[in-house]
Amino acid sequence: MARFERILIAVNRALVVAALAAVFLIVITNVAGRYLFGSSLAWGEEVARFLMIFGVFAGAGLALRSGRLVEIDLFVSLLPRGLKTAIRWGAVLVMAVFMGLIFWFGILFVEFGWNKETMATGISRGIPYMAIPFGCFLFLCHLAFVCRRFVAGEFEAEAALDDQEDPS
Repeated sequence: MARFERILIAVNRALVVAALAAVFLIVITNVAGRYLFGSSLAWGEEVARFLMIFGVFAGAGLALRSGRLVEIDLFVSLLPRGLKTAIRWGAVLVMAVFMGLIFWFGILFVEFGWNKETMATGISRGIPYMAIPFGCFLFLCHLAFVCRRFVAGEFEAEAALDDQEDPS
């Protein structure tokens, strides 16, 4: 199972890096084209937006692993250990239910948009909408692997997320 987890992390990171690198290249190309040559890519803004949304959804699970999701724990940190643990397990349950619902509604959203085309690229709207259920699925996979560590407040350092190191 540890090998599958390392592969999941490596593939997930590669997808996020590729998506955000593509956003960077598209935006820089559009800015340079607009200001240097008076012309830009007609599809650039739309594709960059879709890739940025994909990057955010796909990166949420990695953010969970390293403790980078927004968390307000001032009062929870002051509670006794048993109550703190119960609240953190409750947070895991809430995250799982929330992402499960977004996954389900994301699938419905993909189905809804499948027969409609995007404005600039003319592709099915269902294709970029797939970022929603895909990202939620990735998040749920990461949550399943790290829920005990999350409850304990043991987050992984960036180096532990590398595919060469065993995070356990």
